[in-house]
Amino acid sequence: MEALYTLLILLGAIIAFSLYNYFRQKKILKTLTEEEFRAGYRKAQLIDVREPNEFEGGHILGARNIPISQLKNRMKEIRPDKPVYLYCQSGLRSGRAAQTLYRKGYRELYHLQGGFKKWSGRIKSKKKV
Repeated sequence: MEALYTLLILLGAIIAFSLYNYFRQKKILKTLTEEEFRAGYRKAQLIDVREPNEFEGGHILGARNIPISQLKNRMKEIRPDKPVYLYCQSGLRSGRAAQTLYRKGYRELYHLQGGFKKWSGRIKSKKKV
């Protein structure tokens, strides 16, 4: 019975943490539809936070690849005074990247709803298919 209570407390803590992150992300990051994203990304810094092999497989034209795994070390490549448009494969990693950037003073943070897999615009691919 004690193990059940421990499990329920742990589950409650995980749910509370997830909800906290969800609402915090909503506060610091604006989610854009593809049309809204398309309208603004050429005037902003377009960052693909996926890993290099994913980026080479196809990315939005004009995007720079700064994988989330390298973000802390490469933050100087992103200007804090200009809007930052982020995307990943589905939207999860770009949300985490936005939290990291927000902690370092970046305020104009946007990401693509549904991520790259929902993108229907022009792409560039380095790999020959």
